[in-house]
Amino acid sequence: MEHMWINMKTATNRRSFLRNGLTAAGAATAGMGLLANSSLASAQGRFDDDRSGHLTRGDAALLRFAAAAEILETDFWVQYNELAGIQDKEVPDGSGNPAFKEALATLDEDMDQYIHDNTDDEFTHQNFLNAYLASN
Repeated sequence: MEHMWINMKTATNRRSFLRNGLTAAGAATAGMGLLANSSLASAQGRFDDDRSGHLTRGDAALLRFAAAAEILETDFWVQYNELAGIQDKEVPDGSGNPAFKEALATLDEDMDQYIHDNTDDEFTHQNFLNAYLASN
């Protein structure tokens, strides 16, 4: 009975956590700390029903949803970087739009670097979530 209560409590907390205004990407980022230590997560009954270290179907579905959101977010940032970011070996492609880059520079001189760094970070988020899901 206690095992069932823990699972119900975890599902309710997860729903209310997402309902409180966090995006799927934000929820995934916040949850990565828990995923980093799977033995702690397993000991607390957060990721598996049978204490075997495997994700539950619900947790895997939530992570797949977050991974899909990260893929879309990465694509948006890639397009933004192609328009106004710095194209280099880390985040290649795109010729940029000089007029748009100049307009952005009036707001912040380092905007092209900011766009580039965010694009690179989004690739990291996408790759981490997909690698974690593939390994589990």
